[in-house]
Amino acid sequence: MKYLQYPLIALFILAINSIASAQNNEDARALVKEGVKLNDEKKYAEAIDKYSQALKIDTGNLYADYQMAYALFLSDKGTEGIPYLQKVVKADTKLNAAAYDLLGLICFKSKQYAEAEKYAIEAIKLDPKHASSQRMYALVSFHQNKRAQALLGFCSFILLEPNTARSAEAFGNIQHILQGGALKPEPGEMIPHAIEANANALNQAITQAVAETGKRKYATAGDLLTAQLKAIFTAIGRAAENQTGNDFFRKYMAAYFYQLAQSSNTPAFARLVSLSTPESAKWAKDNAQQMTDLDSWIKETVRVF
Repeated sequence: MKYLQYPLIALFILAINSIASAQNNEDARALVKEGVKLNDEKKYAEAIDKYSQALKIDTGNLYADYQMAYALFLSDKGTEGIPYLQKVVKADTKLNAAAYDLLGLICFKSKQYAEAEKYAIEAIKLDPKHASSQRMYALVSFHQNKRAQALLGFCSFILLEPNTARSAEAFGNIQHILQGGALKPEPGEMIPHAIEANANALNQAITQAVAETGKRKYATAGDLLTAQLKAIFTAIGRAAENQTGNDFFRKYMAAYFYQLAQSSNTPAFARLVSLSTPESAKWAKDNAQQMTDLDSWIKETVRVF
């Protein structure tokens, strides 16, 4: 009988440890909840302290890691949050999309645009319907003078968020690109040197398409935008087909909008993109069936990576 005591003792110890572990997990979750509340109140230092306490008693709490990184980002200490996000990404959970998005924001704020672009792409792949990731991809591309990527990125963003202040801003960026503009370097930002050949070819495709459509007169600004987008989507789609590398842009962005240009939905899409203007808002209201047809096309057309 003496020999049976040892397995029983081991089982007892295991049970005690399990109970303690469960209690630790519960305590950590409570601390994280308090941290989120403090974060919402913009008390970032206090929130960070709560997350730190949570991670001391439950090192595997990935939600605490993510929230810690988010609080650090909001308190202008974003780079300090990178190790926490790397831990989240390595674990490969449902938090990955949000983690990649936050990594992109941190790099964007630090003007590391190429890195931010990579993270934005990973975030989009994991959650294609997350509008902010699409917007970030467009912005970081714009900052690298990749105007084709930026233009299609802004269009992709507006598909998900068509009638907000951010979409109106995105349309302003689209107009700037159509006019041949590039973002001016911000204070302290290095002026980019020559971009790689593929990106330059795509930029030229936009310039040529806009030049061709500019040879005609159009009844309305919406009609002009329709012609410009159709020509640009076609030119970019064809140019991208002959390029190698950057599969995300070629398949997910260029091929998709090329398909759109070949459909009958470009007029409705042009109005959706420019819905912030009174003319397009009226057109959309007066042409409800065309807007419905566009919506059906969007739902039925599969985008691939």
